[in-house]
Amino acid sequence: MSSSVSPSFSALGDRAQPPTIARLMAMALENPALLSIAAGFTDNATLPVAQVEAVVRRLAQEDRSNEYLQYGSNHGRPELRRLLSQHLCALEPELDYHDVQRGCFITNGSQQALYLAMQVLCDPGDIVLVDRPSYFVFLEMLKGLGIESRSIPVDETTGLVDEEAFGKMLGAMGERGELAQVKAVYFVSYFSNPSGRSLTRDEKAAIARQLQAHQAIVPVIEDAAYRDIYYEQPWPAPSVLSMTEWAAFPRLYTSTLTKPFATGLKVGFATCSDIEWRAKMLHVKAHHDFGTANFNQRVMEAVMETGGLLEQLAVIRPAYQKKMIALDTALRDGGLPELGWTWERPAGGLYLWLRAPEGIDTSLESAFCQACVEAGVLYVPGELCFGDDAPSDTIRLSFGVLAEAQLAEAGRRFCAVAQQFAVSPNCSVKV
Repeated sequence: MSSSVSPSFSALGDRAQPPTIARLMAMALENPALLSIAAGFTDNATLPVAQVEAVVRRLAQEDRSNEYLQYGSNHGRPELRRLLSQHLCALEPELDYHDVQRGCFITNGSQQALYLAMQVLCDPGDIVLVDRPSYFVFLEMLKGLGIESRSIPVDETTGLVDEEAFGKMLGAMGERGELAQVKAVYFVSYFSNPSGRSLTRDEKAAIARQLQAHQAIVPVIEDAAYRDIYYEQPWPAPSVLSMTEWAAFPRLYTSTLTKPFATGLKVGFATCSDIEWRAKMLHVKAHHDFGTANFNQRVMEAVMETGGLLEQLAVIRPAYQKKMIALDTALRDGGLPELGWTWERPAGGLYLWLRAPEGIDTSLESAFCQACVEAGVLYVPGELCFGDDAPSDTIRLSFGVLAEAQLAEAGRRFCAVAQQFAVSPNCSVKV
């Protein structure tokens, strides 16, 4: 029964809108005939069912304390934090293990860490500098919190961070009195969502140099959710945690066990170089949940104790590479390059990032997007992935969840629509 009088909402409540990712996920789940290369689901076929089953059975049979079904601590299980710190230091030997472990805490996926960081750093009207393109769920979160996002400029030809343009941007912001509103800088640095690209060491250093040159020593948030999902070789660039150029900045490194192991367990983690910042995030986290699910953490702890995470990574790395190749091949065989579409094969992650030829609008409400849905294929419009000045000709395709044969069919459907729009950019087709 609905009430006759609506409640009076806060400013945050008034700003709250259904997230686009939820809409895309619902469309994919509610229409089995629609092949979704949109939402970044992982591959059901490679999820570690046998590992989880063995761990849960062992806990039930051997751990008579039953503590894993009790509440846990707000900042996470000590042993899991130790294992995660070891794992990170194995990826990046330059790191000081004790610093990493001291700053480590567990979250409900890495998304919660990002939300906590923004809650304690920013007020409505503040500015966060973001990569271009950037993780669209983070951008929607900023919008919901009333925070403005500004893109770090990139060279249009190479896609690399344009240090000179970034310096000019910061200078102009300083002249307008806006630098005081800049509260953080954020980037997805390894096999990025959405672009699949990784930042080079020089790019990370360039961002730090320009911020220092303009006296903007603000917290930096490095989102490394996909760092483990390389196909053949890890990306060589170090994180901000060990780069001397970032030593003066408060640093938050976020990552997750959802993409590399099991999304349904929702275990993420972060490590923070600043004691006060970490403490404030944990204070707010206590208001959220006073601790990430202890059972899920204990499962991941047992998995990591026996090398299970590395075993799972050995399974999914070649699997995702094959799936990437399947989608990439379907798009190439379907004639997209000849139509003027451009993209690069990533060396890791779950995404292809496409740019349409001139004159093709791929935005959420475009005729092209509607025609794809009618043809039975769903993508993420790239316009969602920009903090400002969003182009309307980019697309993110995810190859995480569909099988190779389905990816080939999704690619065929997408290419059929692209072929039609090459003839008539405003057409609507059913394939």
